[in-house]
Amino acid sequence: MNKMMLIVGTRPEIIKMAPILSALQNNSIPFVFVHCGQHYDYNMSQQFIEELGLPKPDYGFKIKVYSPCVQTGRIMRIVGRVVKKVRPRLVLVEGDTNGVLASALAAIKLDVPVGHVEAGLRSFDLRMSEEHNRRLVDHVSTYLFAPTDRARKNLERESIWGKIYVTGNTVVDAVMQHLPIAEKKSVMLEKIRFKEFALVTAHRAENVDNHVVLRNFVESFVEAPIPIVYPIHPRTRKRLRQHKMWKGLVSSENVQLLPPLGYFDFLLLMKKCKMIITDSGGLQEEATAPPLRKPVLVIRISTERPEAVEAGFAKVVGVDKKDILNAMEQTLEGKFDFSQISPYGTGDAGKSIVGILMKEIV
Repeated sequence: MNKMMLIVGTRPEIIKMAPILSALQNNSIPFVFVHCGQHYDYNMSQQFIEELGLPKPDYGFKIKVYSPCVQTGRIMRIVGRVVKKVRPRLVLVEGDTNGVLASALAAIKLDVPVGHVEAGLRSFDLRMSEEHNRRLVDHVSTYLFAPTDRARKNLERESIWGKIYVTGNTVVDAVMQHLPIAEKKSVMLEKIRFKEFALVTAHRAENVDNHVVLRNFVESFVEAPIPIVYPIHPRTRKRLRQHKMWKGLVSSENVQLLPPLGYFDFLLLMKKCKMIITDSGGLQEEATAPPLRKPVLVIRISTERPEAVEAGFAKVVGVDKKDILNAMEQTLEGKFDFSQISPYGTGDAGKSIVGILMKEIV
């Protein structure tokens, strides 16, 4: 038991683990890197690993199922086999996906402690599978790396038994490290047909699996007071076709649809857009990074990132068409007052987490 094991499975996890992987390499600390396979599409995972200059995973899997139960069970089984083989000193996971939950459960069932990066986030919206996942992982983790004081208080309120550390969020590290590279390497703007635009993402199950909410989104984007650039998630594309909304979106002159993008291309779009409209959690954090500082309209009824709202970067606008359109208008009128600093740290979270791990387990 002489190595740590870092497990990722989705694009956001890769991005947020990247600063930790870099800090481990810089300190010559050995580790085992595992991709559990939740996102097996190249554009959703491997492309990000390559762009960020990360090592090839020591173990990589492809889980080609969509059922949350089957997906979680299969990941738990394959990660369990790897943990049993490697016997790491610690399994480190990040976030709140099915892969994170499955990996954490596999580790503790084999008596390997778990470290949870981005611990303590709470939306208090139990319709979200992510809310279940993050709570469960927090309660089985030995080391909890909370991005903010609020997250720490959430953990203390629930009487979490593990050790809690406030470290900031590694996504700020990632933006600050990689945006200069993106500006040099990406030619994404040459493909965008609008001079000014809003950047959109929408993929959460509670939104896109609801045909009423999905139609509100489509109509909002088509009627938006600013052109929309929309890199579309495979899940959302499937639901749009299923509910016969795809043609209306594709034919709109106000909307430019794109396939899933690499990290550098997406970073550049965030840098150049007028606003971000999203149901993503991570984008609410990324937008606060000093090189970006963008207004974010959260097209959900709740958020587990209230710090971004309180700092003036984000506004929860709901899923009603009228509310979304009104929020776009207000944003274009300049009704956003940003904090001067990101509530998610100054860009040294990865170093901080590795420093703690060196004291605790190395």
